[in-house]
Amino acid sequence: MFERVTCPLKLMTRDTFEYALESTRVLLSPKRKIDTFGDSILHYYLLTEDMDAVNLSRVREGRIEALRPVIITPQNMGKLLLEGFGEKARDFAEWLQRQPQFVGMLRYGFSVRKDELQTYDVHESLETLAPRMQEIAESRNNSLSAVLVGVESGWEVSLLKFMMDYVMASAPGNIDDFRRRGLIP
Repeated sequence: MFERVTCPLKLMTRDTFEYALESTRVLLSPKRKIDTFGDSILHYYLLTEDMDAVNLSRVREGRIEALRPVIITPQNMGKLLLEGFGEKARDFAEWLQRQPQFVGMLRYGFSVRKDELQTYDVHESLETLAPRMQEIAESRNNSLSAVLVGVESGWEVSLLKFMMDYVMASAPGNIDDFRRRGLIP
C-alpha cells in the first residue's frame, strides 16, 4: 500500500512559509495535554499532497518528544538571560528579579528525531487518504497521536506549528497542575 521515499531538503520562500502556516490542519488532536511532570512522546502522521502529480499523497510518520515543562521564575530567568550576554543583560536580570509582578512562566522543549521519521508515498488523493489515516491512528488507541494535513514544501513548518499550538493548549492544564502541587502561586 505504501511506497517508501526520501525527500531532499528544499529552500523555503517567505510565501511558502506563510502558506504552510495558514494551510496546516489538525484532523486528530492528542486526547491528552503534554505531561506536566514527565516527558511525553507524541506519534504523528503528517499528510501532504504532491503538487506535481495527480493522486499522489505523502505520509510522514514520526515521533516528537515533548519534554516536561519547566517553571521559570524571575530568579532563574535572570540566570538564563545572562548566558552569552554582557553587563547590560546582568542589570536587566537583576531588575527582573526585583519585579513581583513577574510570577514566572513555563518553558517547553521538544525534539523531533528525524531518524525515526518514515515517509511513504500513497497513490491516492489527500481527500481519500486523510479519513483513512485518521481511522488508523484512532485504532491504535494512543492518546498522544495526531493526524495533520500540511503543505509538501513546508511540511516541517506545519509540524512545528502544530507543536506550538499543542503547547499553548497544554499550558493552562500544566499551570493548574503546578498550582495544585504548590509549586507556583
